[in-house]
Amino acid sequence: MKRRISILTRISGLWHMLCMVLALGLIAGAAQAQVYKVRPGDTLRIEVLEDSSLNRSVLVAPDGRISVPQAGTLRVQGRTVEAIQNNLTQRLASNFASAPNVFVSIQQLAERRERVPLPPEPDPVITIYVMGEIGKPGRLDVKPDTNVLQMFAIMGGFTKFAATKRIQLRRGTDVYRLNYDQIESGGQGGQTMLQDGDVIVVPQRRLFE
Repeated sequence: MKRRISILTRISGLWHMLCMVLALGLIAGAAQAQVYKVRPGDTLRIEVLEDSSLNRSVLVAPDGRISVPQAGTLRVQGRTVEAIQNNLTQRLASNFASAPNVFVSIQQLAERRERVPLPPEPDPVITIYVMGEIGKPGRLDVKPDTNVLQMFAIMGGFTKFAATKRIQLRRGTDVYRLNYDQIESGGQGGQTMLQDGDVIVVPQRRLFE
C-alpha cells in the first residue's frame, strides 16, 4: 500500500512539473508576441469567443491596416499583438452586452526579402573623336572634366608628320585652332574643357612647314 502511494506521489509530482514547464512556455511565447511589432505582410488570427462569425485570418495591408467586420479599419503596423487585441475589444464592445473576449495572434510572419545590392553605376564619360597624325586615332571615351592638353596625352601624342601648329577642335559647326607648341609653352588653349562629341583633327605637315 505504501509503495502504491509513493508511485502515485511521484506521478503527481511529474505531472505538476510538466504543467509548470508548459505554463512557462506559454508565458514566454506570450511575452515574445507582445514585444513583436506587427508589420505589413503579416497574417493575424482574430478570434472572438462570443461570436465565432467574427473569427478570421487577416493580412496586414501595405499601408499597415486591417479591416474587421463591426470594428472597421484600424492601423496595426508597429503595434504589439496585445495593443491590437485591446483596440479590437474596445471597438467591438458596443455590439455585445459586455466586453467580448477577443484573442489576437500572429498566424504567419511576412516573408523577408533580402535586398539585392544594385550594381554600381558606371562612371560618366564623354566621347571624343580624334583623327589625323596621332598615336591613337578613333573614338575615345574620357572623363567629362578632361581638357585639351590632357587629351593630347590620352590620344597617344603626335606622329613625326603632325602639323602641331594647325590642330583643329571641331565642335558642331564651329572650328577652333589650337597651336600645340604655344600650349606647351604655357599659352592659351590647353585648359579648354572638352565636350561630348568634340572632334580633334591633327593635319599632316606641309612640305616646308
